[in-house]
Amino acid sequence: MNDIPRKKGVIFDLDGTLWNTSERIVPAWNEVLARRGLRQITTEDMNSYMGKTPDGIVSMMLPDLPREEGLAVFADCLTAEDDFLRRHGGILYPALEETLAVLRETYFLGIVSNCHPAYLDNFLDFHGLRKYFDDGETFGGTHLPKAENIRLLMERNSLQSAVYVGDTALDAQSAEQAGIPFLFAAYGFGDVPDAAYAVPTFADLPALVPQVI
Repeated sequence: MNDIPRKKGVIFDLDGTLWNTSERIVPAWNEVLARRGLRQITTEDMNSYMGKTPDGIVSMMLPDLPREEGLAVFADCLTAEDDFLRRHGGILYPALEETLAVLRETYFLGIVSNCHPAYLDNFLDFHGLRKYFDDGETFGGTHLPKAENIRLLMERNSLQSAVYVGDTALDAQSAEQAGIPFLFAAYGFGDVPDAAYAVPTFADLPALVPQVI
C-alpha cells in the first residue's frame, strides 16, 4: 500500500465484474448435489445465482427443500467451491491487473460482494491481487445488504465520494441506496438497460471513473 491519501474510491462487485467462476465451479457443486440425489445445475443456472444472497440462491436452486435443509446443501457446495478455487482460481477479466494498478495510483479500491469471506480471499490470494485493494466486505461477513456494506466500507475508510462498479440490477439498486453513482460492467452477467454509465471492458475504467466522481 502506498501513502497517497485517496479520498475518492472505486468499489467493485466481484462476480461478473472482476472475475468469472461460473463454469469452473459448476462441477464442484454438482458433485455435492449428486451425492444427495438432487438436480444437477448448468453454467446458466450458476450465472443466475451470482450476486444473490444464500437464501436467494437456495430458493432458486432447491425450491422444494425446506429452508434449513437447502441452506445445509448450499453450505456443502460452498465448501467444495472454496477447495477448488483455492487450488485453481477463477477467470479474470482481460487487462484486470494492469487496470487495477492504474486506478490504484489515484483511487481507494474496495470490494463489496454478496459472497462469503473465503470466496473473496480466494480471489485475492490465488491471483495475487490483495496488494491492489484497500478494503473489502461481504454479505457472509456482516449479513448486511449490499447497500449497507457499501456505506460501511466508505465510513470506515473516510471516503468523501465513491462509485460502485457492478453488473446487475441489484448492484445498480444498491449503489443508489448507498447514495453513490453506479458504473454498469456491460461485459458481465447481468443487464442494466437504464444505467447512466456503462463500461464496455474493464480496461475502459480509468477513462470513465473521472467522469463519474
